[in-house]
Amino acid sequence: MRKLTYFIACSIDGFIGDPDGDASSMYPFVDEDYSAFIREEYPETTPTQVRRAFGFDDLPNKRFDTIVQGRASYDLALKEGITSPYAHLREYVASRTLRESPDPNVEIIADDLVGKVRELKAEDGEFGIYLCGGSVLAGELVDEIDELVVKTYPVVYGTGMPMFGSGFAVAEFTLESVRGFGNGAVIRTYDRKR
Repeated sequence: MRKLTYFIACSIDGFIGDPDGDASSMYPFVDEDYSAFIREEYPETTPTQVRRAFGFDDLPNKRFDTIVQGRASYDLALKEGITSPYAHLREYVASRTLRESPDPNVEIIADDLVGKVRELKAEDGEFGIYLCGGSVLAGELVDEIDELVVKTYPVVYGTGMPMFGSGFAVAEFTLESVRGFGNGAVIRTYDRKR
């Protein structure tokens, strides 16, 4: 069984963006040490265009071969004219409004998101599935998430887009590792307690 990993950036108080979803205030904390760690441990979580620009497009995938992202996350790439932002992965976009994919590498999941994710998790393979962005998407898939990788930046928003946009439900996870950086960022990894 392959794992679904929610790999997400957030503020100290658990928001992944301001009320409009903008997370640009977290970008200044991405320094050389932090970037080197992401490049070494999670290279496939970096969009293809960025990998090319920084010269590590040839790095092999280490953890994921598939990405599931929400429509709002995908729209960020579309606004830049990029129709396949993670071309080095199998790409799925969860959307009830985008019926046709603008790219042959991107499959739209319009119905039965949970069923599709369960199907992907049941596939054979050594790599997992990267859940990329989307408070609502994470809320819909909270029961399917096997691992959390939470990149916490030293900022407080006070209000904004929460990590999980869902109703109240307790889901327990076990802390597996913590990695701190000189820039104040912390990456915590949790496994689902089942």
